[in-house]
Amino acid sequence: MLPWSGEMSGRIEEHVLASALLRDNPLGDPHERPLWVHLPPSYDPSRRYPVVYAIQGFTGHLTMWRNRSAYRQPAPELFDGVLADPDVPDVLVVYVDAWTSYGGSQFVDSPGTGRYHSYLCDEVVPFVDDHYATLPDPQHRAITGKSSGGFGAMITPMLRPDLFGALATHAGDALYEYCYVPEFADAVRALREYDGDIWRWWEDFGSRVAFTKEADQKLLMQLGVAACFSADDDGTVRLPFDPHTGRLVEPVWQRWLDWDPVRMLERAEYADALRNLTAAWIDAGTRDEWYLDIGATAFRDGLQRLGVPDERVHFELFEAGHGAIEYRYPLALAWLAHRLSAADQG
Repeated sequence: MLPWSGEMSGRIEEHVLASALLRDNPLGDPHERPLWVHLPPSYDPSRRYPVVYAIQGFTGHLTMWRNRSAYRQPAPELFDGVLADPDVPDVLVVYVDAWTSYGGSQFVDSPGTGRYHSYLCDEVVPFVDDHYATLPDPQHRAITGKSSGGFGAMITPMLRPDLFGALATHAGDALYEYCYVPEFADAVRALREYDGDIWRWWEDFGSRVAFTKEADQKLLMQLGVAACFSADDDGTVRLPFDPHTGRLVEPVWQRWLDWDPVRMLERAEYADALRNLTAAWIDAGTRDEWYLDIGATAFRDGLQRLGVPDERVHFELFEAGHGAIEYRYPLALAWLAHRLSAADQG
């Protein structure tokens, strides 16, 4: 495998969207965002195609899709192999950028970061439907992602069943008492250097080369997710734990739990959206450092209890940790393509 490039059969068309919804966002982040649309080699504007939207994990931004590790292909090349496979029905893949200065948006609307879920649903999707030959119905539209992107993939069909009827989640954030609470204790220890003040850490973080201190990644995650899940209406960010004692601040922690996909699927307002899913791919590594294999199992169990037919769900645990699982992406894409195509025929 050559280390510097790979040939692609399809093509990626690159756009920049000037978002009205992200303009003047609380962090002053760019409102003009890159957007890529990956077309199969047989793309024909006279036909209509299902679409799969690909979203990224925490700290992900669009150009990172092209990062190439030794002996591994980057995601666009992996997806391209699926799009070029004559045995897989054609789909379009759309790569969405939702980066923020805090590392990510969790793909939700928040007064602490901006209206990123609305951006995805009310600006990106209409742009793609207006400019490409899509099948603009929820049974033909899926969303896929890993980690925080997997979280976004789980919640988006619940929140917008009018747009998204299928999903793939790879080690998506879920069952928060396992994936987040252990990180709180580490954050409390790290914040001792800053007298318990995460904003002193943030000032320090911005004054030097990023990630040169051991705790940087964990503290960025706490600040970034709190800005998404527990910011007040005026944008004030609330941590879900006391930074000195580590005790949970229950009202703030509850705001995080309200975004837990495992808990969200228990709420009556989302039941019909989940029962009507065209397809749901759920997987995670059995050694995931954030125990997201357990979260994946709980999410799959919740779908089963709601009565989602087994033939619409692919659930798999595989031997791996949280990282280096990009080889799972094309498996899910091919599976989704078959089901979105079948929905088209039915």
